[in-house]
Amino acid sequence: MPKPRKVGNLMALAVLSALTQRPMHPYEIATVLRGWGKDDDMEIKWGSLYTVVRNMEKHGLIAAVESVREGRRPERTVYRITDSGREEMVDWARELVSTPVQERPRFRAGLSVLAVLHPDEATRLLRQRLDLLDDGIAAARDALTRHARTVPRLFLVESEYDLALQEAEAAWVRALLTELTSGTYPGLDVWRTVHETGVMPPELTELAEGAAGAQE
Repeated sequence: MPKPRKVGNLMALAVLSALTQRPMHPYEIATVLRGWGKDDDMEIKWGSLYTVVRNMEKHGLIAAVESVREGRRPERTVYRITDSGREEMVDWARELVSTPVQERPRFRAGLSVLAVLHPDEATRLLRQRLDLLDDGIAAARDALTRHARTVPRLFLVESEYDLALQEAEAAWVRALLTELTSGTYPGLDVWRTVHETGVMPPELTELAEGAAGAQE
């Protein structure tokens, strides 16, 4: 189980990674993180950056170095990473790499209520998803190939992971579509009948109620 952290927002991890380069003020940190595309790697709420920075300073993960003023701009505080911050960053990275957690993508939510769709519509929508996945996979492969010419693989590993997930999802959707279109998907006739007659077979009602009761 992931352990509770003093500042658990993943933006804190991103801030620590930026400050390993050099001391920066929050605006610089945001510029660097956007340039690195960190908002593609993790959920970042830019509006909370200053709050996260203050909390990190409070807990000793970063420390103020100086305040600077450029022209008429407001005074900005420059921060550096502390030894505690480096330890936290490394420990956090170890946890993220080593420990799986239950994640709930939107597609899983859709699949959990797939039965509300007529099987023909579900098939059409899954084909649409597969087309989009295939387009995305092709674009991701091209981008990875281009970047690999100039960027060390170590800094592309998260893109490789994204591509692998997309390819795995596409393979699974393609296999599901094969079952739906060939008529070999178990219970397909019952699924279709429910939508075409509006009548839920008693055995399905009992199954649904039994599953709900088991959760109580």
